[in-house]
Amino acid sequence: METTVYNQKGEVAGKTKLPENIFGVPWNADLMHQVVVSMQANARNPIAHTKNRSEVSGGGKKPWKQKGTGRARHGSIRSPIWVGGGVTHGPRNEKIFSRKINKKMKAKALYAALSKKFEGNEVLFIDDWSFNKPKTAEAVVSLRGLSKISGMNTLKAGGHPILLVNPKRDEKFEKSFHNIGNINLLETRNLNPVAVLSNKYIVLLDPKRTIEILSSRFGDSSDKGEVSVEPAKTKLKSIRAKKKTSVKKNK
Repeated sequence: METTVYNQKGEVAGKTKLPENIFGVPWNADLMHQVVVSMQANARNPIAHTKNRSEVSGGGKKPWKQKGTGRARHGSIRSPIWVGGGVTHGPRNEKIFSRKINKKMKAKALYAALSKKFEGNEVLFIDDWSFNKPKTAEAVVSLRGLSKISGMNTLKAGGHPILLVNPKRDEKFEKSFHNIGNINLLETRNLNPVAVLSNKYIVLLDPKRTIEILSSRFGDSSDKGEVSVEPAKTKLKSIRAKKKTSVKKNK
């Protein structure tokens, strides 16, 4: 698998080989849904919080005596049926929404998302992209140059969301794109399926280093350690056979 690498002006700079296990992974909708929903749940910060009847101030005294008034009996003015009372079944900020994601599942979901983008001609490889000083105008000109590449005509400032993935931290680079609304910046080590799927275009800087980080980040995500599962029927037969032999020996 081979692809073209461009410079920041949109000119061809060469070619690079891409690993099949990162950019040639088949799409798995069920896996992707599970990983994305889990990541979004882990990112949740529950803020909404209601007080129940034990937390609302007041209501320590019985409003009126139990009998003889002709009114309905009540024990507290902070009952949920009273105005100003506690809330029943309201949102609570101590609720835990987090879910566990297996390392290999997350790796495969990321690779499947990158493969889907690459298949749709929405991944661009740039050999080097740097600025002498933070300058938004220069960043806009660079994007305009990249939009001339075949299939990248909507890659521009103010257009579809674009994710720029840099293998290293570059303050001048980040500040140059900071004021462009549709640009999102991320280091390669933090690349994840949600970020990939949330953006129209993925621009990967320094392809060689980026691929090295992606490969080493999750270790070997191939199916070498796949465990063969014995069918249930044969398993039961073997257990029964063992039981019979043990009974015979005891006799």
